[in-house]
Amino acid sequence: MIIRQAEFKDSRKVAEYLLLAMEEIVYEFIGVRDKDKARAFMNYCVENENTQYSYNNSWVAEEDGEAIGAVVIYDGANLHKLRKNVSEYIKTVTSKPFQPEDETQEGEFYIDSLGVDPKHQGRGVGSKMLSYLIKHYTQNKGLKLGLLVEIENPAAKRLYERLGFKKAGNKTLVGKPMEHMQIDNMDSHSDHLLSRD
Repeated sequence: MIIRQAEFKDSRKVAEYLLLAMEEIVYEFIGVRDKDKARAFMNYCVENENTQYSYNNSWVAEEDGEAIGAVVIYDGANLHKLRKNVSEYIKTVTSKPFQPEDETQEGEFYIDSLGVDPKHQGRGVGSKMLSYLIKHYTQNKGLKLGLLVEIENPAAKRLYERLGFKKAGNKTLVGKPMEHMQIDNMDSHSDHLLSRD
């Protein structure tokens, strides 16, 4: 398995895997529980070069020439700029304002969503992708990473803690209470995790 930056040709797979991770939030965004509309929303966002979910902000795990997982990550300082096209799309298709809470901010690169092909789940693909990003962003570039985890998801929180993330506070996203976690070069120990996996 290799982990690489996504390209436009990966857009449909990236959108598919991100939708797996974000389905309930996407329904909140578009205002209807409609899988086809949710898929259209994600395809638009991933194929567009200037959204938070763009292929430009995505990495994929590839095995045998096929993308089997995707993760989206971007500079938190750019959240409002990246959200502009998303907001315009939602207003066009729903006629409702799009004003979710700020899930990130300046000073961190934000891991927005991560999804893995169901046929490859349970093999540690997500952990390997996160370990790679930790090494790339914190160890190699000296940057801080952040993410949100649902308070009702202790298993996910344990995984992030195992990777070195620490609680940085609480946030709310589409009305859900979330725990904000961060990792920087001082917390990072992904080399150990990479060698173990």
